[in-house]
Amino acid sequence: MSRKTTGGANGPNDGSRDLAHAIAELAHQVPAALAPLATVAYDYRWTWEPRAGALFEALDPATWRRTANPRYVVEVASPRRLDELAARPEYVAEVRVVGDAILAGAAAPTDAKPVAYFCSEFAIHAGLPIYGGGLGVLAGDLLKAAADAAAPLVGVGLAYRQGYFQQRLDPAGWQHEYWIDCAFDRLPMVRVTDRDGGALTVTVPIRGRDVHAQIWRLDLAHVRLYLLDTDLADNEPIDRWITARLYVGDRHTRLTQYAMLGIGGVRALAALGIEPALVHLNEGHAAFGSYERVAAWTRGGASFDDALAAVRAATVFTTHTPVPAGNEAYGVDEVEVVLGGYFDGIAAPRERLHDLARVRPGDASEGLGITPLALRTSRAANGVSRLHGAVARAMWRPLWSERAADDVPIGHVTNGVHAGTWMAPAMQALLDRHLGADWRRWRADDAGWDAIAAIPDADLWSVRSGLRAALVEYARTRSVQDRLSRGEAPEYVAQAAEVFDADVLTIGFARRVATYKRLHLLARYPERNLRLLADDAMPIQLVIAGKAHPQDQDAKNTLHAIFGAKAIPNVGRRVVYLENYDLAMALRLVSGVDVWLNLPRPPLEASGTSGMKVAMNGGLNVSMLDGWWAEAFDGENGWGIDSPEGDHQAQDDRDAAAVLDLVEREVRPLFYERGADGLPTRWLARVKHALRTLVPRFTAARMLREYAERMYAAAH
Repeated sequence: MSRKTTGGANGPNDGSRDLAHAIAELAHQVPAALAPLATVAYDYRWTWEPRAGALFEALDPATWRRTANPRYVVEVASPRRLDELAARPEYVAEVRVVGDAILAGAAAPTDAKPVAYFCSEFAIHAGLPIYGGGLGVLAGDLLKAAADAAAPLVGVGLAYRQGYFQQRLDPAGWQHEYWIDCAFDRLPMVRVTDRDGGALTVTVPIRGRDVHAQIWRLDLAHVRLYLLDTDLADNEPIDRWITARLYVGDRHTRLTQYAMLGIGGVRALAALGIEPALVHLNEGHAAFGSYERVAAWTRGGASFDDALAAVRAATVFTTHTPVPAGNEAYGVDEVEVVLGGYFDGIAAPRERLHDLARVRPGDASEGLGITPLALRTSRAANGVSRLHGAVARAMWRPLWSERAADDVPIGHVTNGVHAGTWMAPAMQALLDRHLGADWRRWRADDAGWDAIAAIPDADLWSVRSGLRAALVEYARTRSVQDRLSRGEAPEYVAQAAEVFDADVLTIGFARRVATYKRLHLLARYPERNLRLLADDAMPIQLVIAGKAHPQDQDAKNTLHAIFGAKAIPNVGRRVVYLENYDLAMALRLVSGVDVWLNLPRPPLEASGTSGMKVAMNGGLNVSMLDGWWAEAFDGENGWGIDSPEGDHQAQDDRDAAAVLDLVEREVRPLFYERGADGLPTRWLARVKHALRTLVPRFTAARMLREYAERMYAAAH
């Protein structure tokens, strides 16, 4: 296998040649009139461009619904069907229009050196399962926003062959995990090759031996995402496993992943001929890349102090959570086993390298943390909501012990979500009709948003009812499948076919089942819950989804306890738990629910983005005043619950009661209150207010602008 670690003398070798070859190969498989389909297939903008999706669906509707993989759909389409479509002028014209739009976006001017955005996970599409939760969704949405804005950005991550785990529940409600290999070579992405045609690879010394990684490239317009993959025959079996699974329970394997992401990612950019203006560490998993960049400066003759200063000047860091699991620390001995040989090649005393990752430099008893390392090697840092910025300043003040908490240099850029991905096509069409198509480019203070108030109630209610009905149908189908696969009793399976009603207030709770997310609050007062579910005068229905981390037994116990209520009357017909929560399911849920519950234990929800997605689709939030909701709630755009810190038992009792009080006394009556025209006028007024106050402020486009203005600007 040929290896190359530089771009060569003839310019960068960034995979453009490989992409062009792949597009040409795919185009060769279709009639000439349909050749632009190949260009569209290899640009992941099809994931949020409905016109592109419709083109592939027309080739083979069943295969498209099953795979949502445009490359595969083109490859397996029957010659007869391709010829039929090639003979339809309207289809050929649409292929040309969409293809031209894709080409224009891919050729967007990007003269500036890019920001290199390092993250351990990226959620681009459900068919590329290299994400686990909100961090990956946020990273994917930022790349998509950059694609929309023609911003110079390149992503760097890992190609997890088995991705995140798949979930199934047994009849008792215990979670079981399994993994499925992802065939990267069948997806619309390419393996980057060197100038001799072999795989372009980088090498990182890990555990005392060289570990090689090949590089995959996928495109979103001009934005490229590069993924490192150690599943190579040249590697030892244990090293091939480094990029096998996301967020494995084994600490040692995670440490090798962080080494490959950070050090390997920096080396990959060099091999690709990409010189970034700035490195953005999205969470601390890639922080070891700072060591590699310091080492590169010292190899060029710089002193360690000058090298460190140069790296700091070109690095920013985003911290995403105050939860310990997101701020891992390792003993010196653990790190030395993995990176001892690598450290030998850096012209700096060992203790200086170690101290960069310590809260208390010089304390040999302290372990090495990825977050302190990221903070100490960055010129600027931020939390992901206004409240989280304050929490992070207090949390990491020991690194700046001479400063007051308010003076700790950690700001905030509140997360946002990509409207093209998360707003249902029906809702986008509604805004297009009443606001004009330019609303996607408006800033939050644009007066055009005021037109939301003038949307006719009947139009808004029609869209909301259609989205709810689609979710009900989806929940019924999935519930039947899930219950059959678990071998449930026939009567319980039969209930699934009748579950939910398209006219009933639909409440959703879906997220990672981490203990601090407090799914258990839903079962805190069983008698009150059952009375609510039995009430046919103002009925509610609840859809729940989420995965517990394989190592989180408390979260698994919560799932088991919630699931144990399935046999109680009215629970089976009014509550569904949907297995194997993923990006595709999330799209259904956030667009279809009327109300979204968010019950974290403050202040542990750094931001949260699911509620933003619900708001984009005309749903309302019932949430603790934590994360983004602490700055978003204005008293009229949803419901907020203040939850002061204190004894956890008392806090849970109080918060669970507060949720039930709101649902019983405010949410239900408002939803079912109808005017003379049969419409819930006051409910829709609240929905419009939520759309007006939340959609403009919590988009990925706004988030990207703030990163550019607050964090990136000094680098250009």
